[in-house]
Amino acid sequence: MGKLRKMLRADLEVEAHERAFGTGWISGVLALACALFGLGAVLFMMLPGVFTMPMLREQYSQPWFRLALHFILIGAFVLAVLNIILRKQKIMGLAAITAVLIATLLGGSHVESSSTLATGYYLGLDWFLINLSLLGILFIPLERLFGLRTEQSIFRSDWRQDLFYFLINSLLVQSLTFLSLTPATEIVAHTHWTDLRAAMASQPIWLQVIEIMVLTDLTQYWVHRLFHRIPFLWGFHSVHHSTRTMDWLAGSRMHVVEIVALRGITVIPMYALGFDEWALKAYILYIYIHSTLIHANVRFDFGWLKYVIATPQFHHWHHGIEKEAIDVNFAVQFPWLDRLFGTYYVPGDKWPSGYGVGGHPVPPGYLKQLTYPFRPA
Repeated sequence: MGKLRKMLRADLEVEAHERAFGTGWISGVLALACALFGLGAVLFMMLPGVFTMPMLREQYSQPWFRLALHFILIGAFVLAVLNIILRKQKIMGLAAITAVLIATLLGGSHVESSSTLATGYYLGLDWFLINLSLLGILFIPLERLFGLRTEQSIFRSDWRQDLFYFLINSLLVQSLTFLSLTPATEIVAHTHWTDLRAAMASQPIWLQVIEIMVLTDLTQYWVHRLFHRIPFLWGFHSVHHSTRTMDWLAGSRMHVVEIVALRGITVIPMYALGFDEWALKAYILYIYIHSTLIHANVRFDFGWLKYVIATPQFHHWHHGIEKEAIDVNFAVQFPWLDRLFGTYYVPGDKWPSGYGVGGHPVPPGYLKQLTYPFRPA
């Protein structure tokens, strides 16, 4: 098994000329992605009470979903065969066919759901697959077409580690959401700001979204700054900064303690002040895309917008390895907050030469990074 895993990793991480169109590499990657998505979908359809978010469960019994799953599995098989025909190294195609076979044996698109193991707690396997698919479909082509570092591969160094962060944070979505919202819900439960909340919710939705953005980013700015200035907190945040390669997946590398603390504090204004539910949903959708964009390996010229909204260049300098990049650009949405508080740094059209923490003290590996902040200095 270890040998096969190494062969698969080696074929995914080959040099650019071995990934060219017609080599079978693209069909192999697509086959593997579709096959693993299909297998994952079969698993969470088998045990929806264990692997799925309650708000999404009713969709999985719809005919359209089963039909889509059927064609995904067929597509994975066809692409795998194409990979085997075109490529000398056939490990991706064989792995994809194996995953399709397992999914089919489990029932495929006709798999029956079971609620015998349903409990109040669930793992967000469906959220992981949907989230990964949507962001991958959006950002991988953007990075290929408009890449800052065009030599950077999709499967760059540490991609497996950041994908594992993505997986863990998605599976624990229920726990992380509960812990992050607890401070805000406690404030709501113990305050009686009825008139204020009614006034806030009565405003136009677009105005509420802008207010949420400003309030949350102002709060986030100072919390973020504290994570840089207080040594104990920096131990957690340095995990996020340890990535040496910026792309759409890099933002997922965050210590679980930082996720809970940062989200727990920054969401207080938007929940405690009583903004309308649709304004909250619009903001969450925006930050979902924007937070991925600013880590992405893309070089866009945003013109005058770069002075209003945080751009990839602005946030890349926050992750930069240069001395000038230390403790700058703390805002996530509004760079003018850094201008206001004296922490803004974007030197013209230049980009950082590299990323990470000076000396690279954070060890590789999820478990080592999980315990890193608690180690004696």
